[in-house]
Amino acid sequence: MISSSGFVDRLLAGITRSSLLQPRSLFSTTSSSLKAKLPHEKIRYVPNVKELKLGSYTPESQRTGVIARKKGMTGMWDEWGVRVPVTVLQLDRVKVVSLIKTSNPSYARIQVGCGIRKDKHMTKPLLGHFKSQGVEPKAKLFEFPITPDAALPVGTEITAAHFVSGQLVDVTAPSLGKGFQGVMKRWGFAGGRASHGNSLAHRTPGSTGNINPGRVYPGKKMPGRMGGKNVTVLRLPVMKVDTALNCIWVKGSVPGYDGQFIKVRDSIKLSRHRLFPEGVDVPFPTYVPGESPLLPRETVAKVGGRDPLVPTSD
Repeated sequence: MISSSGFVDRLLAGITRSSLLQPRSLFSTTSSSLKAKLPHEKIRYVPNVKELKLGSYTPESQRTGVIARKKGMTGMWDEWGVRVPVTVLQLDRVKVVSLIKTSNPSYARIQVGCGIRKDKHMTKPLLGHFKSQGVEPKAKLFEFPITPDAALPVGTEITAAHFVSGQLVDVTAPSLGKGFQGVMKRWGFAGGRASHGNSLAHRTPGSTGNINPGRVYPGKKMPGRMGGKNVTVLRLPVMKVDTALNCIWVKGSVPGYDGQFIKVRDSIKLSRHRLFPEGVDVPFPTYVPGESPLLPRETVAKVGGRDPLVPTSD
């Protein structure tokens, strides 16, 4: 109950009765009050890149990755005549969409888009994002971590000449979905015995734990959905680069189905490997037409070593 004297005092102070009955919020939405209440707010950094220029590559530099589309697998022959299985990846109108702000001045992120998509198939927020950056709508967007010296201006097109034949790359894509599978297919369990007393327990997982603590531990290998998750394959050599078709040939298999969007970047785990072949001119931050050296249509990697088809004398 509000006393009459206190109520009169509040009226003299210029406060209405309605403001007394409504509780005041402890949080304010004004920008000045937010800055006053959040002194620990981090400053955001973004590289200031106006035009595309060639730079010098250093071992500490980290270039941007690209988005490619898996076209399928085939084979090629190296300089020794040995057949090598390869996966063809095509760069379909890959462009830089935006530069992402970060809280670390020595760390940056770049957003890259691939393909093309009609305006009627885009959401309004995403369509506004593309229009604000001056880039046509893309079918797929990904972000890649880079160093500030490897930043690219918005709208820069990245071609297959971004990669060098013989270098190592890491590829990331969702694996093929296998559906709901048992433990023998999903985890490689041995299963039960085929006969001799086994009845209807040939492919069962067996025991899932003991009576104490009377529950199943989290992470227990059991039947469930298999595949359909991001898989990264490390250190795949680039066997060939085709600048006319805008394709790269990568040794080995790549996760995903034909037509899948694949993230391709320079390898990062290189304890006993070289990222680029010795003496090669690395396009940094990417291949710049008119400034970078002219390239032939196809460049094929050199395996090196000795001829494996010649028998050795032991």
